[in-house]
Amino acid sequence: MDAIQNMKNGQIKIAEEVVKTIAALTATRIEGVAGISTGLAGGIAGILGKKTLFKGTKLTNDEKGTFVDLYIIVEYGTKIPDIAWEIQDEVKKAIYSMTNLVVDEVNIHVQGVNF
Repeated sequence: MDAIQNMKNGQIKIAEEVVKTIAALTATRIEGVAGISTGLAGGIAGILGKKTLFKGTKLTNDEKGTFVDLYIIVEYGTKIPDIAWEIQDEVKKAIYSMTNLVVDEVNIHVQGVNF
């Protein structure tokens, strides 16, 4: 699923991995986020390296809107609701500012705690 925008001079296609990487990089810059998880619920949560950050995100685009799911690992002692709200705001802003794609929801899935 690529994001496609019709412009005056033609179309712009943005690959799904680009949007997912923007979301993941934005999240990892927020204090209290230890990293992006592999997203395997119930399994051992591993922190992904920078080259594979997009694997810890999910992007859905349908008639209801555009949704981003981020699977994160937080630092011990972090207030999870506060960090989740900050991630949601910052990810929406970053994706819109870089792609003009409006994200309706950013869902945060805390997969583990880094000690």
